[in-house]
Amino acid sequence: MSFDIVESIQKLKKEKDVAILAHYYEDGAIQDLADYVGDSFFLAKIGQQISNKNILLAGVVFMAESVKILNPEKTVLVPDLGAGCSLVHGSPYDKYLQWRKDHADALCMTYINSSAEVKSISDVIITSSNAAQILEKIPKDRRILFGPDQHLGKWLSKKYDRPMIFWPGACEVHILFNAKRLFNLTLEHPDAVVIAHPECEDAVLQYAHLVGSTSRLLEEVEKNPAKKFIVATESGIFHQMQKLRPDVTLIQAPVMDENCACNDCPYMKMNTLQKIENAMKTFTPEITMDETLRLKARTSLDRMMDITSGKPVTWPESFKE
Repeated sequence: MSFDIVESIQKLKKEKDVAILAHYYEDGAIQDLADYVGDSFFLAKIGQQISNKNILLAGVVFMAESVKILNPEKTVLVPDLGAGCSLVHGSPYDKYLQWRKDHADALCMTYINSSAEVKSISDVIITSSNAAQILEKIPKDRRILFGPDQHLGKWLSKKYDRPMIFWPGACEVHILFNAKRLFNLTLEHPDAVVIAHPECEDAVLQYAHLVGSTSRLLEEVEKNPAKKFIVATESGIFHQMQKLRPDVTLIQAPVMDENCACNDCPYMKMNTLQKIENAMKTFTPEITMDETLRLKARTSLDRMMDITSGKPVTWPESFKE
């Protein structure tokens, strides 16, 4: 890591009143440079709480969109507009809209890993860290649509005994973890605690001692006295885990192809220090959004924020475009 570029970014942050928010899946050098590091729910919340007029979101674009939806008065920058998400790509607006129309009486829980357009036709947004809390507030007599990550939805449905209709999407990183190879790894390391993100397939989750969001997995490593963990999620989280517990051994859960670095999210890793510096110098790329779309998308995000802060919410009787 170049000291010069880090120094330049630190200087630009002060000169231009920019707060850098980074997701746990970013490169360690970016996490260390950020003012705030966390999961998607934390980043959405902190964007509302900080006083900086400008925010650079080092993550993927849907995260920056969420920050912009909630903070229209702030300039929201990203290092690379190409930093997408397989869940976003796999849930195009027109098809998601038709799905909603086909089940107009159902309430739609949409994972935050979705486009602003899809959020605009959703009833509530959830993250893996708050999904259970939000599910609890949905009336038991209402049908539930869950998208775009079917594996997160199936895990929730099974754990909390709530039937759902699933959108057939998946995270291209988490679905590559291989159950058979993971089982063999647990035999090699019987003293290891297996922790996994709920975007993994059920066949993988069955071997996990704990299933949870990135922040929950991090908490487990911090507080569990075990000295060895097998971790089934994106590799970027190892940076914070190792900082919290330099004494533990962290083992990446195996994927099907042992020669593939498939536990790296290619979109998260598109962001670099150079791109961050360039974005702060030029104030591009900037997240912009049609105001009508922003307001429609905000409704579902506000429900998430209200429920998680203990405020009462009301639910629509049926879907209206």
